[in-house]
Amino acid sequence: MTLTHGLSASNDELDDTNALPFASTLSASYVVQCADPDSHGHAVRLLIERRYAWRGLHAGDAHHQQLRPDCITLVASSSDEVFGTVTLRLDGAEGLLADTLYRDELIFLRNGDARLCEITKLAVDTHHNTKEVLGALFHLIYIHGRLIHGMTDVVIEVHPRHAGFYRRMLGFTTIGAQKACPRVNDAPAVLLHLDLRHVDEQISLLGGLGCARARSLYAYFLSRDEQDEILLELCGSH
Repeated sequence: MTLTHGLSASNDELDDTNALPFASTLSASYVVQCADPDSHGHAVRLLIERRYAWRGLHAGDAHHQQLRPDCITLVASSSDEVFGTVTLRLDGAEGLLADTLYRDELIFLRNGDARLCEITKLAVDTHHNTKEVLGALFHLIYIHGRLIHGMTDVVIEVHPRHAGFYRRMLGFTTIGAQKACPRVNDAPAVLLHLDLRHVDEQISLLGGLGCARARSLYAYFLSRDEQDEILLELCGSH
């Protein structure tokens, strides 16, 4: 995965004319940008519903977060096809979605001065290079959450059978026991946590390597130089 050039946008959103272009090693070039509810909303909802259904899960309300000021939804697309999406929710007065099941665990982190955010509504079509697309989406979520909004920790609720991927490929740890999640028809979920200082270190070590046999998703993140270019563009245009 290669970032072909930078962008110019506010530090709160990216629009259609300020999309980030990527050149994939195994598929056509694509762009990653903040979702526009008018042009992307329907496609994002269908993608989430399709990918969740493939796993035997119900997606619930797949689009309600896109209009929230404390949420950032990214989409990866090529031509008119949206094939990847993820939403970042910042902690605030209304808390996080994970508070419904794991309030005690999140209070413990908050009491330790953690500035929390959570990842939700992740969906990627597997006919694209999944690791490359995930690397691009996760790195841009990191830029928004960590470098722009100053978050220190990220959590995610996942099905127990997927938890190993997040632990192995990104360094998450399990901090919440298995519970039935009402947002996905009471399917089982566990709560994972990641200190974003670990992401800082891994980007410095592995970002931009893009090795096809890499055992870490951080190899599919951008390089530090590419990251810094994006950050400067975002912050400089605010």
